[in-house]
Amino acid sequence: MEPQRPDINPGDAGERDTLVVAISSRALFDLGESHELFERDGIDAFARYQIAREDELLAPGIAFPLVQKLLHLNRAAPQAPRVEVILLSRNSADTGLRIFNSIEHYGLDIARAAFTRGAPTTPYVHAFGADLFLSANPDSVAQALAAGIAAATILPSKAPQRQSDQLRIAFDGDAVLFGDESERISEEAGIAAFHRNESERAQEPLSGGPFRSFLDALHRLQDAFPSEASPIRTALVTARSAPAHKRVILTLRDWGVRIDEALFLGGRPKGPFLEAFGADIFFDDSTVNVESARQHVATGHVPRRSTRAAT
Repeated sequence: MEPQRPDINPGDAGERDTLVVAISSRALFDLGESHELFERDGIDAFARYQIAREDELLAPGIAFPLVQKLLHLNRAAPQAPRVEVILLSRNSADTGLRIFNSIEHYGLDIARAAFTRGAPTTPYVHAFGADLFLSANPDSVAQALAAGIAAATILPSKAPQRQSDQLRIAFDGDAVLFGDESERISEEAGIAAFHRNESERAQEPLSGGPFRSFLDALHRLQDAFPSEASPIRTALVTARSAPAHKRVILTLRDWGVRIDEALFLGGRPKGPFLEAFGADIFFDDSTVNVESARQHVATGHVPRRSTRAAT
C-alpha cells in the first residue's frame, strides 16, 4: 500500500479545509526557452539568463488558466473552504525573482513557494500537505505519486475552444480515480473477461486510485455551493461502457462524492468529448488517451504504478 498524505498541521482551524495545489514553475509559466538553455549550457548560463531578464514577464503556461480559476474560487465564495496554490521551482530564489515578478503582474494570490536550486522539489509537496501536484517533470510526478499524493505531468496541450466561467475538471476512471485492478484484467485477459468481472462484482466498490483523495477534497469544496450555482463542475470520462458502468456508479455512491457528468465512451477517442465538456484539465493514465485529449484541452498524465516502478 502506498503511503498516504499526512494531515496538514495548520496554525488555525480554518486551514484544515484548504484545498492545496502545488505547481511547478514550468507548468505555471512558459519557461521552454530558458529550460532548453539550462539543458544545453548548464545552471550558470541559466542563472545569468534569468537574472538579465528578471523584469521581463513570463508568458502563461499550460496550467495558468486552471490556477486562475482555482484562486478565483476564494473570491467567489469567501465562506467556502479556501484554495491555496503553492509554487515549487528548481530555480534558486535569486533566479526565481522573475517568476514572482510575473505572479505579481498577473495578480495571482500565490504567497508560499519553495526554490531548490536544482534539487528535487518533491519533499516539499509532502511538507506543504498538497492535495494535488502538477509538474512538467515526469520524475517529480512519479516520486509524488509514490508518496501517496495525486500528481500529474502537464503535457503540451491545446487550450479548449469552449470557454466557461466554471472550473471544469475531468478524470479518467481506472488507474486514476479508481485502482487499476480491473484495467489489468482487461489488459491480461481481454475485454470479455473484464466485463464478466465487473458484472459479477458490480456490488463491490472499486478500490481508490491515486486521485481519490483529491476528488474527496474537491467534493468538500463543491459541497459549499448550491448544486445549481456551483463554480465547479466535474466529469468522469471513461473508456468503460455498459455493463461495466454499474460498478462505477455504485462505487461513487458508496464513496459519497459528487460527479456532475459521467461519459461512458466504450473506447471512443476522448478528446472531442473533453472539448465539448470544456475541461480546464483532464487526468488520464493512458498514453493513447492523453495524446487524444491534449489536442483539445490541458492534459495531465498520471503514470501507472507498474510504469512508475520501472522508472
